[in-house]
Amino acid sequence: MGILGWSTMLELTVTVAVICGLGLIVAIVIETFRRRLNHNHLEAHPIFEDPNSLKQVECPYIYDPAEKYISLIIPAYNEELRLPAALDETMNYLQERAGKDNSFSYEVIVVDDGSSDGTKRVAFDFVRKYKVDNVRVVLLGKNQGKGEAIRKGMLHSRGKLLLMLDADGATKVDDMEKLEKQILAVAKMKPDEDVADIPIVAFGSRAHLEKKALATRKWYRNFLMKGFHVVVLLAAGPGVRDTQCGFKMFTRAAARKLFTNIRLKRWCFDVELVYLSKYFGIPIIEISVTWSEIPGSKVSPLSIVNMVWEMGLMSVGYRAGIWKIHKTRES
Repeated sequence: MGILGWSTMLELTVTVAVICGLGLIVAIVIETFRRRLNHNHLEAHPIFEDPNSLKQVECPYIYDPAEKYISLIIPAYNEELRLPAALDETMNYLQERAGKDNSFSYEVIVVDDGSSDGTKRVAFDFVRKYKVDNVRVVLLGKNQGKGEAIRKGMLHSRGKLLLMLDADGATKVDDMEKLEKQILAVAKMKPDEDVADIPIVAFGSRAHLEKKALATRKWYRNFLMKGFHVVVLLAAGPGVRDTQCGFKMFTRAAARKLFTNIRLKRWCFDVELVYLSKYFGIPIIEISVTWSEIPGSKVSPLSIVNMVWEMGLMSVGYRAGIWKIHKTRES
């Protein structure tokens, strides 16, 4: 091939790259505009039904006063096999703690994210066993994403403290005491206020396990992980080493500010929570937790692509002023 041929091929390659780049930018801007009102949660409140009496239970909202000490929100998508063990462990821990402390009250909210297996049946079996005051089920109808499932659970919970945790039980539920103690320690700096009214966030972290993970993972997974961390740094800034651990605790005031604003519905909502926490000046505490690899992970290479896409949307949305951050009623 002559010089002219190489020159033509180079020009064609550059032209295609420019067209693809411009197309991507246009797609991001269009999607960013489309999602600008995603935080306006106009849909009807979920209906909690007592499977024992078949009566409907009044649905709370995040602006209502807290009625429980802690709410545990578990998003579940096709978790028929893994959910029973996780719920058994969770309920055993909560009942044991409540037996030792009369002031400790709790609820578990399982959010079925449009599962096509027996997740709904499993969840309602636990409602029957432990009563609707302690275990509740939210049905999303169709799959909307982990972030949307958690948002829905948070907005309709009753706790002073709100904990999100995965349905696979990768982190032991008693590790919530680590997050809880740190939040209470920060809250003591404002002794005249109830912990529910002080915006604080505690993130469970697996950063201490990074060296072991690097040694056991395939090289391409390590490459993707490092690349993802760089993108997170660019999108949300420094300060949190592990944004993706599914074990996070919020005070009611923090949840009110954050979950009435988030727009991302899938894997990257964690990064948006970091961004919004920094915007509101909410302190983020990162605490090491135990973590085990559980078979059946829903994360795939396509999930990584979706994460990068959503972080691009988030960066453009907030930095271009397309996504407005709305203050809550207390702000």
